[in-house]
Amino acid sequence: MDNWVLTLIVAIVVAVVFGVIGFILGESHRKKKAEGLIGSADEEATRIINRAVNEAETMKKEAILEAKDEIHKTRTETEKELRDRRNEVQRQERRMIQKEESLDKKVEALEKKEEVLNQKIKQSESQLAEAESIKRSQLEMLEKISGYTKEQAKVYLLQQLEESLTREKAVKIMEFEQKTRDESDALAREIITTAIQRCAADQVAEATVSVVTLPNDEMKGRIIGREGRNIRTIETVTGVDLIIDDTPEAITVSSFNPVRREIARLTLEKLIADGRIHPALIEKLYEKAKREVEQTIRQAGERAIVDAGVGGVHHELVKLLGALKYRTSYGQNVLKHSLEVSYIAGLMASELGVDVKLAKRAGLLHDIGKAIDHEQEGSHVELGVEAARKYKENETVLNAIQAHHGDVEPKTLVAVLVQAADAISAARPGARRENLQNYIKRLQKLEELSKSFKGVDSAYAIQAGREVRIIVKPEQVSDEKMALLARQIVEKIEQELEYPGQIKVNMIRETRVVDVAK
Repeated sequence: MDNWVLTLIVAIVVAVVFGVIGFILGESHRKKKAEGLIGSADEEATRIINRAVNEAETMKKEAILEAKDEIHKTRTETEKELRDRRNEVQRQERRMIQKEESLDKKVEALEKKEEVLNQKIKQSESQLAEAESIKRSQLEMLEKISGYTKEQAKVYLLQQLEESLTREKAVKIMEFEQKTRDESDALAREIITTAIQRCAADQVAEATVSVVTLPNDEMKGRIIGREGRNIRTIETVTGVDLIIDDTPEAITVSSFNPVRREIARLTLEKLIADGRIHPALIEKLYEKAKREVEQTIRQAGERAIVDAGVGGVHHELVKLLGALKYRTSYGQNVLKHSLEVSYIAGLMASELGVDVKLAKRAGLLHDIGKAIDHEQEGSHVELGVEAARKYKENETVLNAIQAHHGDVEPKTLVAVLVQAADAISAARPGARRENLQNYIKRLQKLEELSKSFKGVDSAYAIQAGREVRIIVKPEQVSDEKMALLARQIVEKIEQELEYPGQIKVNMIRETRVVDVAK
C-alpha cells in the first residue's frame, strides 16, 4: 500500500513539473515571438508559476494526507484481520489440543478396557476349561449311575421322542376320526337306516346241489337203467352229475352251473312223473325242461325290470338278468341281491337329490357279469362291463359296474351309491354264508394276521368273522398308540384278506392290579 501511494505522489509531482516545464517552454516560445509581451507577462508568469507551485504543493500535501489516511486505514484493517485470524488459529489450536487430550484419554481408557477384557477372556477360558472338566466328570458319573453310554442315551432319547411323536400322531388321528364321525355319522345313519327300513329281502342259502325226491327206492334203479345207460344219457344231455347213494327216496343233482342244475332237476321230475325212463324220452323231456327254464329266466328278468322300475333295457340284458335267479353268492341269491342294491341305491339317491332312475338301473345291472362268468374268461366285473357296453348302456352305469368292487375309482356319485348299496346288501345279518372250510380258514387267518403286530397279546374272531377282538399288552401299547395300531391292522386286513361285507376291529387295553390282604 505504501508503494502505491508513493507512486501516486511521484506521478503527480512529475505531472506538475512537466506541466510547469511545458508552460515555461510555451512562454519562452511566445516570448520569442512577441518580445513585446514578455516583459508584461513575466510577473504574470511568475505569479502563475508560484500559484501552480503552491497548488502543486497543496495537491501534494493533500495526496500525501489521503495516502497516509488510506495507509492507516488499510493498516488498521489488516491488523484487525491478522488479529482475528490469530485468534481463530489460537482457538483451533486450543480445540486441537483438547481433542488430542480427549483422544489420549480415550486411548488410555481403551487400553485399560482391553487389558480388563484380556483378563476376563483368560478367566473365561479358565472357567470354560474347568466347566468342560466338570462336564466330563458329570457325564462319566451319569454314565456310571444310569448304565448308559452317551450314544446309548442318545438312542434312548430318540426313542422317547419317537414315542412322543407317535402319541401325538395317534391323538391327531383320533381327533380327525372323531370329527369325521361327528360330521358324517348322523347323515349316513339316517340314509342307510331309511334305505334298509324300506327294503325287505329273504335270507337264502348257497347250494351247488339240488335234491330230487323219489316216490320209492325202486325208482333209483330205473333212473340208472340197464347197464347204466339212462343215468349216462341224463348226465351227457344235461351236463350235470347225478349222485345216487344210500339216502332213502332221494337223488342228488350236482353241478356248479345253476341253470344246468335246474334244467336237470326239472327233467328228472318230469321223468319220474311220466314213469317211462329211456334215452329218447330223456332227450325229449330235457328239451322241454330247457324251454321252460329259458321262459322262466326271461320272465324273471322282466319281473326284475318291472320291480326295479327301470325301462329301456336291452332284451339280451334282460335274459342275463333273469339268469341271475339261479345264481347265488355266499348263499345270497344274486337276482334278489341285485334288486336289493337297486332299491337301496335308489333310496339313497332320493335322499341325496341324485338321479334315482339312473341309480336304480346301475344297482340292478352291477352284477350282470355273474350270469356269464361260467362261460367266458374274466371276472364278473369285466364281463359285466363288456356286456353293458355291447348293449349301449350309459357311461355312468358302466362306471358303477366297474367300480362296485373298487377295481377302479368311482367317477360319479351314482357309482359311489351302488358301491355302498352293494356292501349294505351283502353285510346285513344272514344275507350270506360261505363254505365251512373256507369260513374256518378265514377266521384263522384273521386271528393270525391280527396277532402278527407287535404289542398284540391275543386276538379272537367273533360275530361270524365280521368282528375281531384284539387284546393288547398295556405296557407296550399306550392309549394313544391304539388308534394307530388299529388303523394299521385294518389296512393289512384290507390288503391280504378276502371277506364278504366288512370286518370291525375292536381293540381292548386293560391294566389290572391284584393284591392280597393277609
